[in-house]
Amino acid sequence: MTFKTLDDMDLDGKIVLTRVDINVPVEDGRVTDTTRIDRIVPTIKEILSKGGTPVMLAHFGRPKGKPVPEMSLRQVVPALEAALGCDVTFVERPDRATLEAANGPVLIENTRFSPMEEANDPKMAQFLASLGDIYCNDAFSAAHRAHASTEGVARLLPSCAGRSMEAELTALDAALGTPKPPVAALVGGAKVSSKLDLLSNLVTKVQHLIIGGGMANTFLAAQGVNVQKSLCEHDLLDIARGIVAKAEAAGCAILLPRDVVVAAEFRADPPTQVVAADAVPEGHMILDAGPDSVAHINTLLDGCATLVWNGPLGAFEMTPFDAATVAAALHAAELTRAGKLVSVAGGGDTVSALNHAGVADDFTYISTAGGAFLEWMEGKELPGVAALSN
Repeated sequence: MTFKTLDDMDLDGKIVLTRVDINVPVEDGRVTDTTRIDRIVPTIKEILSKGGTPVMLAHFGRPKGKPVPEMSLRQVVPALEAALGCDVTFVERPDRATLEAANGPVLIENTRFSPMEEANDPKMAQFLASLGDIYCNDAFSAAHRAHASTEGVARLLPSCAGRSMEAELTALDAALGTPKPPVAALVGGAKVSSKLDLLSNLVTKVQHLIIGGGMANTFLAAQGVNVQKSLCEHDLLDIARGIVAKAEAAGCAILLPRDVVVAAEFRADPPTQVVAADAVPEGHMILDAGPDSVAHINTLLDGCATLVWNGPLGAFEMTPFDAATVAAALHAAELTRAGKLVSVAGGGDTVSALNHAGVADDFTYISTAGGAFLEWMEGKELPGVAALSN
């Protein structure tokens, strides 16, 4: 994948339309988590340092094409100013003269207040292009949307990736684009149905596929295992068998739990027991992978050069069903720190699980992009990325 970065652009004296993701959680008008804001700071500061005027384009919530006061980006300005260490000019109705007169970074009101944004209306793209000299996309998390501010305007101005977008694309290429083999993918979560495209793509790209979480129960059931009360999509057994057959044809080895942690009810700290995966007691449900399964996962990772991780191995939100996820995450982090493994992870539950395990800073890269990360793993073209590479 070829795309330009800030290194390829002359920013001095230029208005740089910068698509950012600052769709952050807000309570009582205050930002409660600044993670997404923190990630765009290097790009905004670099544009400023090179003599450019960063004009931030962003969405907030789902206003459905109409101005909604509680979804105004105005409420994000104090957190932006704190992160950047300078004043930010907020503009509701932008025009070229206002932007040229700005002294420092500018934030334009929620792009989704116009119905033309999500429709990728050429008129809105042309209007945005008339405001700036260069387009910089630093919002990978919105790159799977073909909107006026993510795709349309990118085709009308000299375009580049911001530092956060650049880091994301570089990490993703290292994980599945041109990875160092052997490559393992660990995919967990509740349902196979939400990750069919993902699994079908991965078995053609990786040498090892580790399946955990509730979806592993569906694959076990497809092998004839009685999973008793466990979460299981019994209507997808043929599809699970099809994925296994596709993996065999592609030379991808699937690793399912060998032993499991079971309980009679799903709550915190119930009576549990560890049993073989094919020996779940009547009236019980699988809620985590067992210690033997974790040992096999860790041994497998010892022989791999690259790991892509999406989803937990068990119901990690409740103890003690976080044990397998935490143990595997700690081992992957140890291998990464030792320089033996390139580890890339992403997806909402995954970020929470790795934070819970205390290893988020030890992985090579953790994507907070959610939908865009998943669509990339599914092998789909992301419009916002494609527009940069043209």
